[in-house]
Amino acid sequence: MDLLNEGDRWPGTNAWIHPVQRRRAVNVRLICLPYAGGSTQHFRTWPEELPPSVEVCSVELPGRNARLKEPPFTQFDPLVRAIAKAILPCLNVPFALFGHSMGALIAFELGRLLARKHRLEPVHLFVAGSQAPQLPDPYPPLHALPEPEFKAELRRLNGTPAEILDNPEMMQLVSPILRADLEVSETYAYRPRPRLNCPITAFGGLGERIGRDLLDPWQHHTSSTFDIRMLPGGHFFVHTAKHLLLRIISRELRKCAPMAEGRNPERAGER
Repeated sequence: MDLLNEGDRWPGTNAWIHPVQRRRAVNVRLICLPYAGGSTQHFRTWPEELPPSVEVCSVELPGRNARLKEPPFTQFDPLVRAIAKAILPCLNVPFALFGHSMGALIAFELGRLLARKHRLEPVHLFVAGSQAPQLPDPYPPLHALPEPEFKAELRRLNGTPAEILDNPEMMQLVSPILRADLEVSETYAYRPRPRLNCPITAFGGLGERIGRDLLDPWQHHTSSTFDIRMLPGGHFFVHTAKHLLLRIISRELRKCAPMAEGRNPERAGER
């Protein structure tokens, strides 16, 4: 079933995907995948800095916010399959994918799964803070570390607020979710498949360990254009350099606008 023929209407929110802000006329839906321990809240201000024709939709993984009582996934492939099934109704207009860290791997494999199984490809893939998927991880896994060492690594990565790390009750809630998410990404197994046909933009932080040498091999996963953008900050530059990040994403999505209008039945009918 080709969902692009269903027109530009929002099919309704489900537990997995939420429009951050509804748009009157949508050329592109930007579907955002969070980093380990992240949630839809990280994308709540994004619509303010993106073109009005771009609708931001964020994926909420089990184990957080309204899904707090649901057990988090610990295996990569079942998670990607579940996300793909949940977001299919939202792909009735052209879409782009953004993911940071764990979310970058998920966005990549989600794009490949949608292309392979449903003949739906993103108009652009944005990956941030993640080395190319075919490269072996040079760092030891974190998800099974004893709690003191685990907390020390979280503190070093600087993505978990100190008030949470220093609060034993909060850590009892947060630690299982973080460990599950890290297990998802750390047990990921790359498999060669055909290239995507969409452009890929890879983002890195100038102050983090994932440099250009680890981002550059992302280019092997597209038959279209590829670009690397290094932004100020460490691993969580998506927050500290958010304005610059969104400026670049906006520019790339504007390039997609003519193609997106041609693939959007309702918008094409207006001409």
